[in-house]
Amino acid sequence: MSRTLHGVAAALAVLLASSTAAFAQDPSGKLVVVTSFPKDLTSAFQQAFQKAYPKVTLEVLNRNTNAGVKYLQETASNNGTDLFWASAPDAFEVLKGANLLQAYKPKVEGIPEKVGAYPINDPEGMYAGFAASGYGIMWNSRYMKANELPAPKEWSDLAKPVYYDHVAISAPSRSGTTHLTIETILQGEGWEKGWRTNKEIAGNYRTITERSFGVPDGVNSGSFGIGIVIDFFALSSQASGFPVEFAYPTVTTIVPANIGIVKNAPNKAAAETFVDFILSPQGQEVLLQPAIRRLPVNPATYAKAPADYPNPFKDTSLGSQVNFDVEVSQARYNVVDALFDQLITFQLDGLKAATRAIHQADAALAKKPNDKAKALLAEARDLVAAMPVTAQEAADPQLSGAFTVERKSATDAVPERQAQVEQKWAAFAKDNYAAARKKAEEALALAR
Repeated sequence: MSRTLHGVAAALAVLLASSTAAFAQDPSGKLVVVTSFPKDLTSAFQQAFQKAYPKVTLEVLNRNTNAGVKYLQETASNNGTDLFWASAPDAFEVLKGANLLQAYKPKVEGIPEKVGAYPINDPEGMYAGFAASGYGIMWNSRYMKANELPAPKEWSDLAKPVYYDHVAISAPSRSGTTHLTIETILQGEGWEKGWRTNKEIAGNYRTITERSFGVPDGVNSGSFGIGIVIDFFALSSQASGFPVEFAYPTVTTIVPANIGIVKNAPNKAAAETFVDFILSPQGQEVLLQPAIRRLPVNPATYAKAPADYPNPFKDTSLGSQVNFDVEVSQARYNVVDALFDQLITFQLDGLKAATRAIHQADAALAKKPNDKAKALLAEARDLVAAMPVTAQEAADPQLSGAFTVERKSATDAVPERQAQVEQKWAAFAKDNYAAARKKAEEALALAR
């Protein structure tokens, strides 16, 4: 064989070897993802990923955040999940602490260390941020005009009498994003003041939905005017043509939505490829789609965003007021959810009655001042704001360890210790709201 033919043969051998290697590294098979994200987001990524990697079949199992964590815990001994994909960093810390994630450093470059004051990636590489989100207030501009309501800007605005029966939220025990909203207020304002703010706002609730999607759906349709939501609900509604607006309160935080590879993932190679894909320029641009509208973690992607798109890498005021501590949140996660349900969700009628009486007395006092009535009204407000546990007690493992069952209703069966604590809190709230209403009614009588 001539030297030329030898050269050609050698080149072909190298080409064949490289092609074979590439083929061998090309991911394939089933990739199972447990996620709390809505279908609009997962379907968009599913289509884009499977177009780029046609040998992979992506199977999406939708669970809310808490249920997703529990599912991975229960199936750990015979794991069939490759990826966990959700908004709440607390959930990833729980999985990390239980040794249910495995480290992976994405190959994508250009991702900063932080968004706002929050690290984008876990320092030990157990999970990675792929999008950022903030928490705030969404409202239907037509509803607001029809009801002559001003646009709210801060959390404290939502406690004003004018918003009575116009506000909605989802229960944090059934929505990881709502949990982060409540926890953000608690960390930004402090435990006592934060719960006062949360309960004063709650007195104006029209409803508490079971899923986070129920809030933007209600605002979009005009079933109620205002919703406490994560930003992408409002941004995607705007892009879809609904007459809605959104504001980030001063006390908010910008945190990453994350993805992590589950320990003993059956298809680790495809899982790693998927993580790299959603962080790639192609994957980050999916976040800008009208039905999704999340904040990319790659600053370069904002060059392709609409002109008025929020950009936490340019607007440094977003999330700057709250240095969110995920360890604090994790330590009291179940306690905060249980407190919200026992003091607000399951006591909403009593809380609303007390709040309405306070609003009425306040209006009467504005017209006819009375020192005794003013003092009674202050007592009523303090009764509503009072908490049965301190921040220190909420983080005590002896208390948080009592909450082992996630409630879906007030009548759900729970372990005896959990039931005893919850019954005590419910009685505390019921008695306080009744006493607050009585004092507010006495104040109203004096102001007439």
